[in-house]
Amino acid sequence: MDELARLGVAALAGEYHSVVARAAAVRADALGLPFLCSSAVLDALTEQSTQWVARIAPAQSHGWQIYADFLLGAGHGRIAVAAEPSVYWASGTRILRDYLAPRGGTVIELDMRALTPTAVCDELVDSRATALLLLVGHPEPAVPIVKTVRRDQRLAEVMIGAPAGQPEFPEWAALLGDDGAAIPFLRYLPERLSPLGARVETVLRERLAEAPSFVAFEGYDTIAVLAEVLSSHGADRARTAESWPRVAVEGTRGKIQFSRTPGISVWQWAWTPIQVVDRDPAEPNRFRVLHAG
Repeated sequence: MDELARLGVAALAGEYHSVVARAAAVRADALGLPFLCSSAVLDALTEQSTQWVARIAPAQSHGWQIYADFLLGAGHGRIAVAAEPSVYWASGTRILRDYLAPRGGTVIELDMRALTPTAVCDELVDSRATALLLLVGHPEPAVPIVKTVRRDQRLAEVMIGAPAGQPEFPEWAALLGDDGAAIPFLRYLPERLSPLGARVETVLRERLAEAPSFVAFEGYDTIAVLAEVLSSHGADRARTAESWPRVAVEGTRGKIQFSRTPGISVWQWAWTPIQVVDRDPAEPNRFRVLHAG
């Protein structure tokens, strides 16, 4: 961030992981450098309210509560989370527990620093959990956990979920095959793309030789917003930051506008459409929409 600021960039976009984005957002605020966050969902991107940072992706608390509604609707009240140490995974666990507990749900934490995939299976049996959520990295240890749980006959009725979206990517299907199907995750897409979204999907599908992920649409929308802001207000950093609340850009998934949202310290698009989807067991390269919020 410091190097880019010294180079004189007008604004920054991108990142990928919430922990990286938080570090970038905090520094952008300190430097007075406009930062448009495309994919990271961690609620607290900055510790205090900032005018310099805006975000396309929905906040984790919003999306993961929709995922929790899906779990309850599917009859899952005892939820095990296989989690690694990370502010992102810890935040997700807290959101799930705070939302599920008043509704009769229970969250059981499994510390992946101490457990092997086989030990995870034993814990699932002992805890009588009906769902296991993967709050871990991909491909390790997510892929070995899925393979081991799928092969344990004691857990044939246990649902595996991955709210952070690991099953979206082609590598997931390549590594897991049929085992990677029927694992619900969050995807930030509407039931139908806007006309712009449909055109973008066609172009990306041709270039990628496969269907684009929702992350591709986040990326396109980020560039569309920055292009509009910079063309309308020039490259002055302060004027860019001042323009966030006046943005009204047609994106691939609807009109993008930023506002102040309770509990969120950055300018936020509230909200992109959200779905819970999985890979169809009958056709793992096809996605099924299970729930929308």
